[in-house]
Amino acid sequence: MERRVFLGLAAAGLLAGCGGFRESRINPRNWFGRSRSRRREAATAEPGTNPLIPEKEESGLFDSLRKRGKDVPYAGTPVAEISALVVERATGGAIVRVRGLAAQQDIYDVRLIPGSPDAEPVDGILGYELRAVHPPLSTATELRPREVQAAVFVSDKTLESVREIRVRGLRNERLSRR
Repeated sequence: MERRVFLGLAAAGLLAGCGGFRESRINPRNWFGRSRSRRREAATAEPGTNPLIPEKEESGLFDSLRKRGKDVPYAGTPVAEISALVVERATGGAIVRVRGLAAQQDIYDVRLIPGSPDAEPVDGILGYELRAVHPPLSTATELRPREVQAAVFVSDKTLESVREIRVRGLRNERLSRR
């Protein structure tokens, strides 16, 4: 009995002493400490300019890649087969999600290309084509590595005049009607 009381008191004392660990430098949660606020020198800008708009157009980290991409047209070709088309409701519209099966593996840059130039429905049909860029040297393999997916958001305004969504591939097309 005395042994249990002694061990209980020792454990209580030990746990009470651990409260200081929370504030110590040994605790990894304290390594960066609490944040502090400090005054910052005001940046001076010329009157009539917006400091949030960069002065040079090519000032971002990836702007050189983005500019290079504008010069090159999209080189995608239609995916061999469309295996699934799902239209999911979302806030402000719907997400058209498409799964396809390519003729070969190692394809990349999969996109849903609108059937009309301005992505507007024609005669109540909103059309897309599932395209992907194929590498020059690739082999046909099992199904799993050839499966691709793409999605696009369609606003409620566009969906008002749509009664059918059609996605085309090389060998087939899938439809979703209201």
